[in-house]
Amino acid sequence: MTLRVERDEAAGVAVVTLDRERRHNAIDLETAAALAGVWRELRFDGNVRAVVLTGAGSAAFCTGIDRSAEVPQPESPYSADDPLIAIGPKANDLWKPVVAAVNGMACGGAFYLLGEAEFVVSSTSATYFDPHTSYGMVSAYEAVYMAQRMPFGEAARMSLMGTAERLSARRAYEIGLVSELAEPGELLEAALRSARTLAGFPTEAVQGTVRALWSAKRAALQQALDQAPALIALGNLPPERQADLFASRPPGTAFRLR
Repeated sequence: MTLRVERDEAAGVAVVTLDRERRHNAIDLETAAALAGVWRELRFDGNVRAVVLTGAGSAAFCTGIDRSAEVPQPESPYSADDPLIAIGPKANDLWKPVVAAVNGMACGGAFYLLGEAEFVVSSTSATYFDPHTSYGMVSAYEAVYMAQRMPFGEAARMSLMGTAERLSARRAYEIGLVSELAEPGELLEAALRSARTLAGFPTEAVQGTVRALWSAKRAALQQALDQAPALIALGNLPPERQADLFASRPPGTAFRLR
């Protein structure tokens, strides 16, 4: 199993944990399918009224797509399959509130998940970054999600600076990406406190508010995401050149933390 789901029916809360600690909770095709399945399952579970999403271990919340994943693609240049496009709760029509509890690194494809959570509770040791440009890839979906959660200049800086820079939990809190900071050992309980509160309110009012909040930005989000496949096709280096850049990474490369 690459995903753990634990339910506290008395509290009305489920904890969904990415469980690939040895791979920094990177998402392979099995995990992507499991996430979509869990969100759809939780839609029909009346005993779950709020969800906490986190990653196993302390090193990483999620580091995006597993580079070893082989994603079959159609021959048509007008159609490309993104294995992460349906891993988030909103993509699977789940309108119960989701609180992300971020421990360690959150980068790249992790932003598909953070982009569809209601708010983020972060460990003080967490860091946020987007490695795409460093390896000759366009940050499209990830940048769009972050541009809706952060001031534009901050989203642009993180998307463009690649592996040269990481956003600290403190800075993420200051700019509004993160709504609450917690010490590493207290992270899950901090997220659960919020989730239990949400689960304790009348569910119709909570889910209606979730839908209202998302309606404020959903049209613009969808229009922006619709541009992503073409931008990726135009800007991505060929796979073999990307592989060369990954292979040439010096171990322990320094980055600036801010």
